[in-house]
Amino acid sequence: MIGRSTNTNHEHDYTTLRLRSGKERPVRLGHPWVFAGAIANLDPATVPGTLVRLESASGEFLGIGAANPRCTIAVRLLTRIDEAIDAAFVHRRVAAALDLRRSVIPTDTDTYRVINGEGDFLPGVVVDRYGDVLVLQCLTAGAAALQSPLIAALVDLAQPRSIYERSAGAVRREEGLPDVERVLHGDPPADRLRVREHGFQFLVDVHHGQKTGLFLDQRDNRALARQLTHDRRVLNAFAYTGGFGVYAGAGGAREVVSVESSARALTLARENWALNDLPNKRAAFVEADVFRYLREPGEPFDLLILDPPALVKQRKDVARGARAYKDLHLQTFRRAAPGALVFSFSCSTHVDAVLFRQIVTGAAADARRAVRVLRHLGSGADHPTSVAQIEGEYLTGLLLQVS
Repeated sequence: MIGRSTNTNHEHDYTTLRLRSGKERPVRLGHPWVFAGAIANLDPATVPGTLVRLESASGEFLGIGAANPRCTIAVRLLTRIDEAIDAAFVHRRVAAALDLRRSVIPTDTDTYRVINGEGDFLPGVVVDRYGDVLVLQCLTAGAAALQSPLIAALVDLAQPRSIYERSAGAVRREEGLPDVERVLHGDPPADRLRVREHGFQFLVDVHHGQKTGLFLDQRDNRALARQLTHDRRVLNAFAYTGGFGVYAGAGGAREVVSVESSARALTLARENWALNDLPNKRAAFVEADVFRYLREPGEPFDLLILDPPALVKQRKDVARGARAYKDLHLQTFRRAAPGALVFSFSCSTHVDAVLFRQIVTGAAADARRAVRVLRHLGSGADHPTSVAQIEGEYLTGLLLQVS
């Protein structure tokens, strides 16, 4: 979303929304969201997804976006140039997104995020690639309104065998949209797709798996874990389909214990381990609640991986979720051998890096363990975010050493 025009002789017949005085700064800094309270003339009868022209209180052009008066985030900006939002616009956005991935994704990987919403200047649009299958999420009314040209651009530029839509979740509900699962192009995806990541093979269930099937945002962190697991006893907590476990096994871990509460996911974890020709004697798969498992007495671990689901889904749940994160780390530190490494993550948007570190600090103090931060972790380059939108960096991670 680069460039800006103050041209008032615009050709495009979009409703004009004007900001209240003093509310322009976040937009000028590049933030792609405009909150309802910042808009002076938002009509509650506006059809969700309607394209609007955004101006400052003094009438200066600021951008074009999609509006939804029923949401706290009332406008999501698509461009800061006075241009038509049409099929050609969407085609350019998709082409730019694909160009970025060609430059940052290794050749031994055929599964990654193709479009990351605001980070690729297509708010509410998420597209993940699993080999020759694309999984699409249109999370906002504005994204849904652009779905037809979006599909056309993806078919033309990415040439997938199939495009499968899995649009669901809290954001869609706030936008007034129903959950949708359907084939948009080509054949229905197989029940299990086989994909490659850094040369490793994984089976993915795009129909029932969490997110769109695989936690693509952890690719670089899995690769880092592989470098650090040699001859270590590894706990892969919240293992899901075993991604971190496969990398740990390939890195020469002495033993990998994968703990997961979902029987369906754990079955895939076992199959993914076998698919990569890793020795069964070095793996254990435990169907259990991670919090309960950590409280049980047992041999300490030399490397522990914590990648829980979001423990804070709404701002009102922050205090309760923070207690859960603290308890998780407290029990983890108690099961960590001296010198152990801990990969710890939060994918809760409402738990920022500062709060997350405070939680870890409190848990370390309660466990009476000296804990050092070795590295800050996050998503890979296929998950770009606007420098002005801290909210886009939902994945917070730390690599810790426990003394």
